[in-house]
Amino acid sequence: MNACPLSESPRPAAPGPSRPPSGPGADVVLRELGRVPYAQALQAMREFTAHRGSDQADEIWLLEHDAVFTQGLAGKAEHVLTAGDIPVVQTERGGQVTYHGPGQVVAYTLIDLARLGLGVREMVCRLEAAAIDTCARWQVAVMRKPGAPGLYLREPTTTSVPVQEAPFASDRPGAKIASLGLKISRGRSYHGIALNVDMDLSPFGCINPCGYAGLPVTDLRQAGARPIPCVAEVGQAFGAALMRHLYASP
Repeated sequence: MNACPLSESPRPAAPGPSRPPSGPGADVVLRELGRVPYAQALQAMREFTAHRGSDQADEIWLLEHDAVFTQGLAGKAEHVLTAGDIPVVQTERGGQVTYHGPGQVVAYTLIDLARLGLGVREMVCRLEAAAIDTCARWQVAVMRKPGAPGLYLREPTTTSVPVQEAPFASDRPGAKIASLGLKISRGRSYHGIALNVDMDLSPFGCINPCGYAGLPVTDLRQAGARPIPCVAEVGQAFGAALMRHLYASP
């Protein structure tokens, strides 16, 4: 069985992998890995996916990165306006350029889609649903945007009903708060979804985020999250939400 290549990292990590006790997803491993260099995580995902066996448990890796810009497979160089001292890494995921940095929870979803009977579109919807639930826990209303994977603040903000119940037709997407990009290889996914929690957002001004010039980007704290978000707590809630949505019974 192929072990998580990051489990041998000397970097500090949360205590051990965790598993749900029973039911759908009982075989998935959730790892809280702390701060991991992007290049190391990228190589680990590639190795895990290339060598995993047909009966190997899925894994979800929760972590943060040091400052890095990442380009998708079809990423265009002109969308990196001024990288400065921040490295730019070419990847095989879908989508255009984005930024990762401290204060952002990144969830890498190493999932056997064929075994779960999930298509790519359904996988994307479930990742987004987990992030929607996580944002709602901190009283931040977000929504999808047709044709642009990821999540955006819902505008105008609805205050008369709970955020989980307020997707009105009049709402429109505002600043982006979560980015998503996947790679599917032999029916298995890697890469995943990043949720902005409490971070320095200025590097997003050095790129056209996700290929859109002038796209505003925010995080939970700037969006007025209550209580004030802690990256570790948001990560734990996000991991639990991913478990629920990815392994929900049809």
